[in-house]
Amino acid sequence: MAEPQDTRVAVYLDFDNIVISWYDRVHGRNSYSKDRQRIQENPADAEVAERLSRATIDVGAIIDYASSFGTMVLTRAYADWSSPVNAEYRSQLVARAVDLVQLFPAAAYAKNGADIRLAVDAVEDMFRLPDLTHVVIVAGDSDYVPLAQRCKRLGRYVVGIGVAGSTAKSLAAACDEFEAYDSLPGVARPQAAAEQAQPDPKKPVKQAQAPRKSTKQGPADVVAEKDEPSTTDQERATATLERALRLGHDKSDADEWLHSSAVKTQMRRMDPSFSEKALGYRSFNAFLKSRADIAELEETGHERLVRLREV
Repeated sequence: MAEPQDTRVAVYLDFDNIVISWYDRVHGRNSYSKDRQRIQENPADAEVAERLSRATIDVGAIIDYASSFGTMVLTRAYADWSSPVNAEYRSQLVARAVDLVQLFPAAAYAKNGADIRLAVDAVEDMFRLPDLTHVVIVAGDSDYVPLAQRCKRLGRYVVGIGVAGSTAKSLAAACDEFEAYDSLPGVARPQAAAEQAQPDPKKPVKQAQAPRKSTKQGPADVVAEKDEPSTTDQERATATLERALRLGHDKSDADEWLHSSAVKTQMRRMDPSFSEKALGYRSFNAFLKSRADIAELEETGHERLVRLREV
């Protein structure tokens, strides 16, 4: 759907989901499940507090990103706010005018039902607020796919935000646009779990640095990061770029130059989770330059044009 000039945004955060997913992203897969009991019983323990601190969520980064789509008319966060993990965020959220929806799990380790409550509220809000244009869903569960699809059928532009590695691909595909929390402005990428572990004095430093791979670009083009995107992600982005260029040429003359912004828009339509920053590039132009074997660039003034390179 085309984005109107006067946009009004509603934001829904499955806060437990994002906190747990980020904790696992920082400390390694299933880390929260292993540490859950210690966190619940003694959150003030020095080691527990330090691990929680390293996995702190930047609430402002999420809200500021959501506000870039238009006027925020409501923001709700769903969680068990009596839990010590979530309680420390209450003042920050209230300061940003976020409504805190209290959810209690049916049992000590049961789900709190945030997905059902959030979905019901979102659908009700769309009928109650007909001028609502954008719905931002901050979560990663595939349970939210039907909600995203329903929002789109009701004419809303759906934006998803989730933690890289913990978000269902089906949810990203169901959104009009999807952004990894890791890629939001101001969010520091976590160190890989191997780098966080205590170094082995018997292991040479060179081995710890082995996963880093060289690239064709210079330092100005590539974002310095410790968590390298996988080869599969790079290959998928390349294939998406080639398809987007072919589609653009099919709609125009085969040799016609395409605006790079239009190509990026088409790529986001095909793969809402696409992000050049998540792949390690400072700009879409840098991403295109890295694919010089399939994309030919022409820069004239402020205009950046691209076309599929003839083989």
